Amino acid sequence: MARTTVDAPAALPEPHPDRGGRRLPRTLHPVAWWVWALALATAVSRTDNPLLLFLVLAVLGYVVSARRTEAPWARGFKYYLYLALTVVAIRVVFRAVFATGITPHDHFLFSLPHIPTPDWYAGIRIGGPVSLEALLSAATDGLRLACMLCCIGAANTLANPKRALRVLPGALYELGVAVTVAISVAPQLVQSVQRVARAKRLRAGRAKGLTALRGIAVPVLEDALERSLRLAAAMDSRGYGRAGTATRRSRRTTGALMLLGMCGLCAGAYGLLDATAPAFLGLPAMGLGAVLCVGGLRLGGRRVTRTAYRPDPWRLPEWTVTGSGLLAAALLFTGLGYDPAQLNPTFYPLTWPDLPLVPTAAILLAGTAGFLAPPPPGAP
Repeated sequence: MARTTVDAPAALPEPHPDRGGRRLPRTLHPVAWWVWALALATAVSRTDNPLLLFLVLAVLGYVVSARRTEAPWARGFKYYLYLALTVVAIRVVFRAVFATGITPHDHFLFSLPHIPTPDWYAGIRIGGPVSLEALLSAATDGLRLACMLCCIGAANTLANPKRALRVLPGALYELGVAVTVAISVAPQLVQSVQRVARAKRLRAGRAKGLTALRGIAVPVLEDALERSLRLAAAMDSRGYGRAGTATRRSRRTTGALMLLGMCGLCAGAYGLLDATAPAFLGLPAMGLGAVLCVGGLRLGGRRVTRTAYRPDPWRLPEWTVTGSGLLAAALLFTGLGYDPAQLNPTFYPLTWPDLPLVPTAAILLAGTAGFLAPPPPGAP
């Protein structure tokens, strides 16, 4: 009988990262997106200039639209924008109700009924005249908090929080799981609301108002409970929570190192902030605390053995994205090349705020993450 042979398939060539002048799609490291977003939120905390805050919102919208994936949680950024508008509205309403009075140079808008308060409630005025300057100042304060919320929303939209769990040290694995579950609540709720609303439209549901809210809230809560039970079953089947081979002595040593390290970090921070504190409470205490914390993390990580399937790479795009966010925050905190007073304009008297050149360039620099990051899978 003739013997037939089958040739082994030839190995496929590895794709070149710059074939045809275009980068191949891949997902950016989740930690890079979180560092970029937190750095931009830190820069936002430095300014009350509404022009710069609106520029931050524009940068966030551009980066999210350019580099978000097709995952269900990546479609929830608009809900963070709704939350931001709600925060601004609440801040303006509170400023109008709990008025602080107006000066003769303010622009009077309207007056609310004044409610007299007792003597022990002195200093708080409920109702009364409301000026344009007061409302603009309140809207600017709310806008700064709204920008911070949108920065967190952008990180939740661009990064998969479950993938970020894999890069945490083994000693922080339990804490990382809790944080991951906490920050993934909002994306999962958005996904559940979208799925329930789509199902109601398919069933020709036209209820509005409180009736529609009850018809959406109950299925969403039921879906959240089912997700929690599935997560608990999956964690139990994978042996989550096992103590490993760590002895009682090693666990106590880890706890002592972490406690002493945190105390050293707190003492070092106090020494750096207080000029009258002894010299050893500054950088020496902070350095010693950092060393003790690292030792505790290394020792505690031995009891958690993990394997990583297809680990996320950290390459040049990750460095450039994180660098753009950190550099933007550094430029707004150093105050080099501009007057720091331009970051916090006053509305008394009412004047148009200036747009400083260096902070504007710093925020636009953070916006370069929209094309420095590789295109996500599925992007055209």
